[in-house]
Amino acid sequence: MTGAVSVTDTAPAPGAPTATRTPRGAAGLIDLSPRNRGRESVRKRVRFWSGWTLRVGVPVALIALWQLALTWGWTTEDVLPSPKTIVEAYQYLWNNGSLQAAVPVSLRRAGEGLLLGGSAGLVLGIFAGLWKIGEEIFDATLQMLRTVPFIALVPLFVTWFGIDEPSKLALITAAALFPLYLNTFHAVKGVDQKLIEAGRTFGLSGFRIARRIIFPTALPGILTGLRFACSFSLLSLVLAEQVNSTAGIGYLIINAQNNQRPDIVIAGIWIYAVLGILIDFVMRGVERLVLPWRARVGIN
Repeated sequence: MTGAVSVTDTAPAPGAPTATRTPRGAAGLIDLSPRNRGRESVRKRVRFWSGWTLRVGVPVALIALWQLALTWGWTTEDVLPSPKTIVEAYQYLWNNGSLQAAVPVSLRRAGEGLLLGGSAGLVLGIFAGLWKIGEEIFDATLQMLRTVPFIALVPLFVTWFGIDEPSKLALITAAALFPLYLNTFHAVKGVDQKLIEAGRTFGLSGFRIARRIIFPTALPGILTGLRFACSFSLLSLVLAEQVNSTAGIGYLIINAQNNQRPDIVIAGIWIYAVLGILIDFVMRGVERLVLPWRARVGIN
C-alpha cells in the first residue's frame, strides 16, 4: 500500500475474505505520503499566521475603537487622550531623557525583588515539598500570609524600612515569594509515588531520586510559579513606586498626575503593560527551551 504504514501487516488466512483498503485517516493507518505531509505543513503555517493575526489584530482593533470613541464624541481628550497624543507623550519623554532614566530603575527594582523573593520561595517550596518537617514549619504560615493584599503591607513596610528603596524592595520580594513557593510546593508534592518507587527499584535513593525523578517531574510546575512570580513582581512594582519615588516609571506617573498630564499617565501605564508582555514572552521561550518534550494541548 503506497504511502501508508499499516499497524497490522499480517497476510490473510487462506479462504478468508480479501481485506479492503482502509480509508485515509481511519484507525490503524498512518498516512505518510508526501501529499499528506505537504498538507500538514500548510495547515501548520495557516495556524501559525492565523494565531499571530489574532494576537496582533485584537490590540489594533482596541486602539481603533479608542480612536473612534474620540472621533464620535463618546469621550474627550481631557478624559482619554488619543493614541496620537500618547505617541507624542512618548516622544516628549524620550527627548528629555525621562524614559531612558525611568525604565532601567524600574527593571532593577523588579529584578532584585524577583531574585530575592523567587529564590526564597523556591528553596522553601522544595524544602516543604520534600520533607514533612518543612511542610509543618512553613506551609501553614505562608499559606496564611499569601492571602494578605499587597496594599495592606505598604504601611507596615514603610514603618519597618522607611520610605526609601528598602521598603519598595521588601514589597516586591514578598509579592514574588508566595506564587513560586506555592507552585513549587505543589509540584514537588504532586510527583507520582510510582515513579519514586520505580527509581528505588533501580537503586536510586536520597538526593539521586530528587535529582533524577522529582525535580524533572516538578519542573513544569516550578516554571509556572516563576511566570506568576514575574507577573506579581511587576504588579507590586506599580504599587511600590507610588510611595515616595524619586525615579522610575511610577515617579513619572505621579509627576504627570500632579501636573495634570493624563497623556503621560496613560503612557506610563502602557510601559507597565509592555513590560508585562515582554516578561511573559521571555518566560514562554524559557519553557520551550527547558521543556522541549512538553506537548501542546489544544482544540483546532
